[in-house]
Amino acid sequence: MRKLFFIFLYSFVCFFYHLDAQTGVSVSPPRVYFESGLGNSSTQKVTVTNVSTKNSLDLAVSLGDWEYNEKGENIMSAANTLPSSCAGWISVNKDDNYFTLAPGQKKDIDVTLTVPATLSDKLFTHTAVLYVSQMNPVDDVDSKGANIKVSIRSGIKIFHKLPAAKNKKLEIQNLSYGKSKEILDLSFDNLGDVWADGKITTDLVNTQNGKKTTLETIIFYTMPGNKRQVGIPLPSGLEKGKYTASVMIDYGDRDNLELGELNFTYE
Repeated sequence: MRKLFFIFLYSFVCFFYHLDAQTGVSVSPPRVYFESGLGNSSTQKVTVTNVSTKNSLDLAVSLGDWEYNEKGENIMSAANTLPSSCAGWISVNKDDNYFTLAPGQKKDIDVTLTVPATLSDKLFTHTAVLYVSQMNPVDDVDSKGANIKVSIRSGIKIFHKLPAAKNKKLEIQNLSYGKSKEILDLSFDNLGDVWADGKITTDLVNTQNGKKTTLETIIFYTMPGNKRQVGIPLPSGLEKGKYTASVMIDYGDRDNLELGELNFTYE
């Protein structure tokens, strides 16, 4: 007799899960941004789609909190437990709290965010996560032929900022070479009052022969107050020698660039 397993699947972006094309849900967009002042409300739509070929999905909407750790990973918490939470400001229509989608069916959900007239904190930005959770696990079969039960939860990040939040500022704190790990260690802080997202590009120049090597671009996301630690891997096969590393953090227009330079010896 084959054993029956229960699998609970969770994604923090527009999610599609596939086992024999039988079970799946997508939620878009993966991020929703609000900008409004004290006492004001605004509404945006998210779309939930049942991409299953044969299963109807019973879905429920709930809220939670999230934050980044120093590595940029998502850390989830219960609603209204983080200082930056705006979960308590968010509401959906009563009919959208719990609904059923037939295979291939989609539904638009109005998400309303109402900022309190006064705030108990001095933060310019707040966040939350809106979950869409499957309440009826469905039968499926994994790649090895075992019977399983599949349930899905997808999360949409919600961002809110006050109109006064305009200052984007990242600052490099350290750039060093870790010989044992063959990486460049970069640390930087978000000193602004709003989220700052972007990319990190690194060029290596061998100062002995002038050869230039461009490393793979790294994408990052930060919130105000974040301290970020990033490892920049050196390429395999890098020839030994003396190098100058030029690291650029691009998080906006030409005025929003942070540059760092490091001389090191690769042995």
